[in-house]
Amino acid sequence: MDRRGFVKIGLAAGVAGTGNKGLAAPASRLGSGGILDAGVREQQQMMEAGKLTSHALTSQYLARIKTIDKAGPRLNSVIELNPEALKIALDMDRERSLKRVRGPLHGIPVLLKDNIATGDRMSTTAGSLALAGVRAQRDAHVTAQLRAAGAVIIGKTNLSEWANMRSTHSVSGWSGRGGLTLNPYSLDRNCSGSSSGSGAAIAAGLATLAVGTETDGSIVSPASICGLVGIKPTLGLVSRSGIIPIAHSQDTAGPMARSVADAALMLSAMTGVDPRDPVTRESVGKVGDYAAALQKGGLQGMRLGVARNFFGQHAGRDAVIEQALRDLKAQGAVLIDTPVPNVAKYGDSETEVLLYEFKADLEAYLKDYAPNAPVSNMAELIAFNQRHSQQELPYFGQEYLEQAQAKGDLETPAYKDALANNRRYARDEGIDQVMKEHQLDALIAPTDGPAWLTDFINGDHFSGGFSSPAAVAGYPHITVPAGYVQGLPVGLSFVGAAYSEAALIRMAYAYEQATMHRRPPQFPPSVSLAAR
Repeated sequence: MDRRGFVKIGLAAGVAGTGNKGLAAPASRLGSGGILDAGVREQQQMMEAGKLTSHALTSQYLARIKTIDKAGPRLNSVIELNPEALKIALDMDRERSLKRVRGPLHGIPVLLKDNIATGDRMSTTAGSLALAGVRAQRDAHVTAQLRAAGAVIIGKTNLSEWANMRSTHSVSGWSGRGGLTLNPYSLDRNCSGSSSGSGAAIAAGLATLAVGTETDGSIVSPASICGLVGIKPTLGLVSRSGIIPIAHSQDTAGPMARSVADAALMLSAMTGVDPRDPVTRESVGKVGDYAAALQKGGLQGMRLGVARNFFGQHAGRDAVIEQALRDLKAQGAVLIDTPVPNVAKYGDSETEVLLYEFKADLEAYLKDYAPNAPVSNMAELIAFNQRHSQQELPYFGQEYLEQAQAKGDLETPAYKDALANNRRYARDEGIDQVMKEHQLDALIAPTDGPAWLTDFINGDHFSGGFSSPAAVAGYPHITVPAGYVQGLPVGLSFVGAAYSEAALIRMAYAYEQATMHRRPPQFPPSVSLAAR
């Protein structure tokens, strides 16, 4: 199953004259670079040199959100701001002044997708009005990990409601609570889903980093379409506890960033064994040194399987990726054309598994993290949406919720059979088989097509993404900017075996540094056919 997930402007995005001490320079203008478009290491260097404070950096991002997200192009990517963000930033500055720096993310502003629990004054809603105003009992494990690393959580990002698992005719990037997120590379086009807000926000420079979540494509597709790096980790590398679920057999959180280095540093902070999520125990001894993997020569001698059965859906996209293949060879990679086998054998069974697990996992989350919510299970959620249909169902329905409600429990033989089918054909007779047969270090393919026009009549228009094999297998997947089609970003995917994140980061970084395709968006109202 492949679910992912208007006005011209001519104003500055900068926030000169904020009155904050510690500013290194005025905030950047649209697409001009500057401290707000800089990466983790650059921002840390300035803070270490005393030329920037976390409070000043956070203030500038909050002002840029006001200028770009809530006014100007009105991207609508941030669903809620953290009222404690500036206080947290000050606390991080005080720690730095006492020579207590927690790590690379100390004082770095981060946005979280609004299905990741925060035990603070912000709501955690998955974009649903049914959870509007509902505060989680405690932080998700990934939130706690980022706080412990010194990150400043500045807000929550909009998303495709219920992580795009609500309707068979959904519009990615829309939620009842948050409305529609716009694509900063063309405001009339879609960001893909479901981490739409995280993708748009980081592309637009509204924070240094963001967290997305993925069940099938919801990190890598919006990252590709928004010109970002996205990492979908191995299932179990990052805890699932405290994340509003779709399906425990595929759900994971992961970083979305403007560079491979930033994504790698964030991933290091997100990992860790969580007693509330037993699968994380499988990561012991398998967490790599992701910072050390940032090597420019990382493609030399690497054997890459070109997944040709994921080409042919979009000519412009394929042309971009063919150039990427030439660039990979120029960096010393060995390319072997080979399809990923058996991908058609788990499409229906993937959907089946997601429906069963969504029903069970949602009820468990609500009981544990949101016991005071007005809904406590799938049936009550469906009824809530029916009662509030003008706000929740104006454009598309809730077919997936209704199908999930009709399923039995997780002891149902049909569920167990579908899950076994997924693992057989995505892992054993899928990625594992082809990588072993050709002695591959990774599989590569186009991540997704360029952004489509947002269409509330017909819904989304996907064009052959590469997310499902890694998603169903629970294996890692990294996308890196590879070029543009009419000014719209296209990503190149690297997929590997379980816990091969370090190797994938090394290859992705080498490709990124050799090509440096990413350029910041200019917020045009529509695509210019003269763009390249």
